[in-house]
Amino acid sequence: MTIKFGCHTSTWVLDYDKEVDCIDHIIDVVSDAGFQGVDVQVALLGKYDNDPEKLKAKLDSKGIELAALTVPFTWPSDTETEEERKRADHYIEYVKHFPGAKLNIPVRNGPNRDNLLQRQKEIMKCVNAVAKRAYENGVVSMFHPASPATSYFRIASDYEVMFESLDTHYIGYTPDAGHITKGGMNAVDVVREHLPIIKHVHIKDCNNDLTFAKMGQGDIDFPAMVKSLVDYGYDGWIMVEEETAEAATDPDRVIHDVYQYVAKNLKPIVE
Repeated sequence: MTIKFGCHTSTWVLDYDKEVDCIDHIIDVVSDAGFQGVDVQVALLGKYDNDPEKLKAKLDSKGIELAALTVPFTWPSDTETEEERKRADHYIEYVKHFPGAKLNIPVRNGPNRDNLLQRQKEIMKCVNAVAKRAYENGVVSMFHPASPATSYFRIASDYEVMFESLDTHYIGYTPDAGHITKGGMNAVDVVREHLPIIKHVHIKDCNNDLTFAKMGQGDIDFPAMVKSLVDYGYDGWIMVEEETAEAATDPDRVIHDVYQYVAKNLKPIVE
């Protein structure tokens, strides 16, 4: 496949664990806006959580692909809890119903960053364990760091630990341009430095003052980022999302506006 553009459902519901019955509406909006796929945080699956074939029928009816499932974890120690192992295995099996779909794995923010290196190593051990099982089931997985103040992987020194610890035989990396920038790093540089392990991409705009911005109005050079991906031969998804005040009140309008930016500034680079 060539690079395709889709939407992450976090634009509608930012909290990865908040259950809201809105996935049918999101799929309709994504299709109407012109995007090709969706990356769904699993709390939004609702009635589809145990019925992937029904979700597939809904997606097919709108001409939309499932690009990925985003499955967050806590991992309080260096071994998965029984509940977390079952949760991971459930969604590994789920993704298998959608050829080409991937498993996107973020870790929930901690209460603080105490014992940081220990927690980072514990988390990465669990990440690699999930990824190995996914790999053995034919599912591609990626680790997705974030930038809130108590995130375990948010600044450059955290990323060094992350990249040293990822078992890239089994798992790839999801760069999130907005979170990288919020962590004080240059998103284009981070993408260029880690092209071989990038399996999925999230983009939202951010200013250099570390505030999120409307797509194309911040300081991230998305055309340069996409050009780097194209030149390398990346052939996965680029998922757009937004975390502005407007997105919180009118996400449908935001996604239509974002598509206009993508169609004008990014799609010509991949075509």
